Amino acid sequence: MWVTDKWRDYEVLDCSDGEKLERWGDYTLVRPDPQVIWRTPRRHPGWLRYSARYNRSNTGGGAWDKRSLPERWQIKYGDRLTFNIKPMNFKHTGVFPEQGANWDFAMNMIEKAGRPISVLNLFAYTGAATVACAAAGASVCHVDAARGMVQWARENAESSGVADRPIRWIVDDCAKFVEREIRRGRRYDAIIMDPPSYGRGPGGEVWKLEENLWPFVELVSGVLSDDPLFVIINSYTTGLSPSVLTYLSESIFTKRFGGRSEAQELGLPVRESGLCLPCGAACRWGR
Repeated sequence: MWVTDKWRDYEVLDCSDGEKLERWGDYTLVRPDPQVIWRTPRRHPGWLRYSARYNRSNTGGGAWDKRSLPERWQIKYGDRLTFNIKPMNFKHTGVFPEQGANWDFAMNMIEKAGRPISVLNLFAYTGAATVACAAAGASVCHVDAARGMVQWARENAESSGVADRPIRWIVDDCAKFVEREIRRGRRYDAIIMDPPSYGRGPGGEVWKLEENLWPFVELVSGVLSDDPLFVIINSYTTGLSPSVLTYLSESIFTKRFGGRSEAQELGLPVRESGLCLPCGAACRWGR
């Protein structure tokens, strides 16, 4: 498991019976987590004194019960990354904290490369990986289909002091954008992708990760440069194990470029138990 344990402004305080208790800076949130199937005693006082709780509805979706929570605030990761937090629909806050392990990996690879590195960040959401790569010195192309998420990513770049770095902000369907980049002959040294488990495209197209990931990754391999540095694939679909991601990556990237792939679960330390909360999986390919 790749564990993100360098946060100062975030931690999982406890988790039990389908929920996790988290500290986001000065605020404590309770959010649903389907992986938390255990029913351990809820001894931490935060379970009773939380700042906000996301309650699921029996008819789908849910809503926040806010006791003492601002509309937005900031948290820091390490010395260089600052993210704007905004509780929004479907329990999200704008940052997936377990991805810190991948940010560290990408920054380390970029800083050690000894040459200019261009990164393509697909399904880039609010831009945490974009900001991390830019802070490490890479040029980044940030692509997401939601205009509001791209604007949020711009705010994160501003807060982290990298707004003046070479970042292209693209609002587009990721597959269609990649197809056009291939036709234009544009290439990238590194690719990060965080595709959804399920979604619909602008034309009503249905995306299912288990069915669409292989052809999408094959397509994306066409924009890698002749001397690529790394690829990161994230998955929150429980049906796709790390070994499945490894097989996919080895079959596409290692077969073409050499190097090797490694996949692991991503995890966050839990203060109360001393154990780690699993938070999806990721695969890294590198030369």
